[in-house]
Amino acid sequence: MNALSHFSVNQMTVKQLTLPSLVGACTRLGVPAVGLWREPVAAHGLEATAKLVRDAGLAVTSLCRGGFLTAVDPAERTRALDDNRAAIDEAAALGTDTLVLVSGGLPPASRDLVAARERIADALSVLAPYAGERGVRLAIEPLHPMYAADRCVVSTLTQALDLAERFPASQVGVVVDTYHIWWDDRAPAEIARAGAQGRIHSFQLADWTTPLPAGVLNGRGQLGDGVIDLREWRERVEATGWTGHIEVELFNDGLWARDGAEVLGETARRFVSEVF
Repeated sequence: MNALSHFSVNQMTVKQLTLPSLVGACTRLGVPAVGLWREPVAAHGLEATAKLVRDAGLAVTSLCRGGFLTAVDPAERTRALDDNRAAIDEAAALGTDTLVLVSGGLPPASRDLVAARERIADALSVLAPYAGERGVRLAIEPLHPMYAADRCVVSTLTQALDLAERFPASQVGVVVDTYHIWWDDRAPAEIARAGAQGRIHSFQLADWTTPLPAGVLNGRGQLGDGVIDLREWRERVEATGWTGHIEVELFNDGLWARDGAEVLGETARRFVSEVF
């Protein structure tokens, strides 16, 4: 088996690289796929990015990110829906069928997680058909509970699937990300549930290392540096029939301070040795 053929590098892993440099490094190292982020794509230009990756023969496994759908204020909700429609259009233009959603945290002065999740469902009722018409799937990403207050009120695969199941699997599914769900003893069964429904729309890897940095956002560890059995999680997802690329998404200040091409090479080697 050529393990590297399953590898996709999420752009944030080597955010210090410009898009042309990232594409060039992928070509040199034999990395077949990338996951892109909206902000650097916009900076390079949507059409220019689409041409760049297409000409290099790279698959685009996902676009990050849409979401932030928990606002109460009507004007804020309208802006969020408009922004997500734009993200869907961008995903289609880039040739990816997957838009990752980070759902959003609690609105100011709110403590009602249930109501916030219901507003996500309300927004999806508008966005899911729009995405489906454009051949794009919305992938709800559960984030570790430490992000529930300010970033994502969807903390488990169970919660993500309960939302996704209100819509066709061709329109809404989930992200399986080891960094966010490795601690959850219900996650293996929920992976099987998601796979049986065809709702695993993205599979991402990062390791869990401690101590977490200040602010906790940039604590995603290099593969093999932490406590997660990455090979076991790959086997669980593949047992559902998953055959797609596996994205490595690392937010890590130490990695960002290094040469980006060097980090990409190291990550590719770790992917082969730690995941397969």
